[in-house]
Amino acid sequence: MNRTGNWTGQIELRMQLQRLWDRGDLLAELLTDESSFPRRLSLKGPSSGEMSEQFDAVRKWIAGLSALPHLRIELREFRHRVLGTNQMPEAVWVDSVDDALAILGKRGEAVRFNRLVAQTRARRAVLLDWLAAKPHKALPLADAWGRLLDVVDWLEAHPRSNVYLRQVDIPGVDSKFIEAHRGVLMQWLDLVLPAPAIDQSTVGVAGFARRYGFREKPERVRLRALDPLHALLPGSGDADLTLDASTFASLQPSATRIFITENEVNFLAFPPVADSLLIFGAGYGFDILAQASWLGQCEVYYWGDIDTHGFAILDQLRARLPHARSLLMDRSTLLEFEAHWGVEERPTLRDLHRLDVDERALYDELRDNRIRPNMRLEQERIGFGWVKRAVLELGVGPRLR
Repeated sequence: MNRTGNWTGQIELRMQLQRLWDRGDLLAELLTDESSFPRRLSLKGPSSGEMSEQFDAVRKWIAGLSALPHLRIELREFRHRVLGTNQMPEAVWVDSVDDALAILGKRGEAVRFNRLVAQTRARRAVLLDWLAAKPHKALPLADAWGRLLDVVDWLEAHPRSNVYLRQVDIPGVDSKFIEAHRGVLMQWLDLVLPAPAIDQSTVGVAGFARRYGFREKPERVRLRALDPLHALLPGSGDADLTLDASTFASLQPSATRIFITENEVNFLAFPPVADSLLIFGAGYGFDILAQASWLGQCEVYYWGDIDTHGFAILDQLRARLPHARSLLMDRSTLLEFEAHWGVEERPTLRDLHRLDVDERALYDELRDNRIRPNMRLEQERIGFGWVKRAVLELGVGPRLR
């Protein structure tokens, strides 16, 4: 029976070296004076019985190993009563990292990596450990390497500059380049910059600007007056206004009732309501609203989709405005518009502790699929007459247009 499939061949030897490459070990060797080479590879050869019974197959196996360049095969003597004395592979060695790279066809990558090492050693030796730990992350950045180091130089020279990324003036570098490489830049900057230059409370690429002291695009709030008597600007009526966060926070509106809706069409079509303002919501982002202390003195109604994320957003809003109440997010509204039910692609399943008893009961029905799997009712699918009646039931009486 021929069992050559159990003997280590060229493919298996390459796979052992490929695993070293995939882990980054071979490129990391180029950065250390303590080499792990020569390295012995695992070798499984024929047993004594197989050498006697399948001698031709054994000779082919030996020839196959010998044909692979850049390997050193350690032999031992094997005596056969019929075939006499023969040399058998006892071990296979790769004597240098260059031999391993040659076997894998990776010498070109090693040349590029060595250039990165030289450039980094000359300009930012503190980043050599990062380079050794993440060589495969570094290689795709080879063409951008010098410009990335330029960005690091600029930030070291201009800590917490309080300018927009667009104002960073580096030859060959624009704000799009910086934004595209925020992940690696954050890892480098945390190694290079002094602690006072880094806002440690901000993490993740979305917080790059804040973490390193750049100005951010101002957050904005979009809102309308639902009652002309409470217009935000003289003569503006129900104008659609957008304010930056600080201006919104400093408002002193005369209206005492606030509605928040997540859908733009609903924001535009919302019926007129006495003594009320309407805010176009921002999904899960309510920090900007929390800055407006005057909201704490107003009645607040939140209208979102009837699905698990709609209730999750309501729950999050109550972390900022605990007195907020839901609007049109009840079981009767859901059942009334069964013909318009849709599918929620990725429901949330976490517990929501800020819902009231009725809201939590409906949320549990939705997340547990008790009515229908992944069911949702989007707010814009609710009949407009039903919306107007719900507002009337609040006892605030809409003003006629």
